[in-house]
Amino acid sequence: MKVALITTDGRDQIGEEKELMPSIGPAPLALLRGFANCPKAEIHVISCAQQRMRSLEKLADNIFFHSLHVPKIGWMRTVYQGCIRATRKKLKEIQPEIVHGQGTERDCAISAVLSGFPNVVTIHGNMAELARLFGARVGGYAWLAARLENFTLRRTAGVFCNSKYTESLMPARAKKTWLVPNALRREFFEAIPVAPRRSVLLNVGVITERKRQVELLGVAQNLQRQGLKFEFHFVGQINPVEPYAAAFLERLKPLEAIGCARHIGLLPTDALIRCFDSASGLVHFPSEEAFGLVVAEALARGLKFFGAHVGGIADIAGDAPGAELFAKDDWAGLTEAIAQWIKEGYQRPIGAAVLIQERYHPDKIARRHLEIYREVTGRTVAVD
Repeated sequence: MKVALITTDGRDQIGEEKELMPSIGPAPLALLRGFANCPKAEIHVISCAQQRMRSLEKLADNIFFHSLHVPKIGWMRTVYQGCIRATRKKLKEIQPEIVHGQGTERDCAISAVLSGFPNVVTIHGNMAELARLFGARVGGYAWLAARLENFTLRRTAGVFCNSKYTESLMPARAKKTWLVPNALRREFFEAIPVAPRRSVLLNVGVITERKRQVELLGVAQNLQRQGLKFEFHFVGQINPVEPYAAAFLERLKPLEAIGCARHIGLLPTDALIRCFDSASGLVHFPSEEAFGLVVAEALARGLKFFGAHVGGIADIAGDAPGAELFAKDDWAGLTEAIAQWIKEGYQRPIGAAVLIQERYHPDKIARRHLEIYREVTGRTVAVD
């Protein structure tokens, strides 16, 4: 089976245009690694970029990569017309049996829907719901992305929903849905090294209002006032010019000075896994979450988890050993539970890693994708 997968390449956004390896998001990248073990599937990855970039032609024996240069005028300001046209041209050369748009945040979904080929779309972030929750400004990026999402979902053959929460937002917007979780990158399933336990709590994600790291600093401050010994490490990208990020950095200073909190910044996969393995717990307490990939990653590495009972987090951690979930504004309950855990010796749970591997291994998720592609195209022969 020949599949075209449209996704983003972050090299031109993070200043790595000279790198040959595409910078593909964690979930699509994990899926591609699963596809690499399906030799009867021929996968063509298409990604538009605002810079001309040299790229690897093949990411695996059966996975080909195509970087398409699209000038700035062809992006959101023209409703992605340049991306749509460049993608259609490349697809005519490839002649795939199905096109899969990875996400509605940018050009991927609308390029798939307007490709002229049978197509499906994956929801990674619920743009319409986010625009509603945060009161997106009319004419702004989030407002436009929400409308494009509604446009594409009504026109695709079906939508891959990565959580029950995302699936619940689809009625009247999609012809058909499939509940298919995101895959984890294979590295997260490697053996966990035996290391001395430390009273370190992690929070992983972009410093942003939706992830609520400023509020988590308040939790850290309350824990410190109780005389507890711990460290809170925030791992993720930050843009200091944004008001919320600036507020985070300002509130972090006194806690950093006494050694109970710090911001580490963005980490590559291998360093992130080492960070997981040297910590004891993860706190993830967003106000909204489509899936919660970092939750599955942390559980795969055997960490204790404290989180908000929102979105896809409930799917991942609801029955995971040792995971504790709280109402999204129950800061007192969260603080009390973390304090008790620290007092009892900050133990890691047993059994969570096995559960996560059974559910989110890339080989399993890739095979499920191929089953759905066969369903959409009417193919009856095995492809894996």
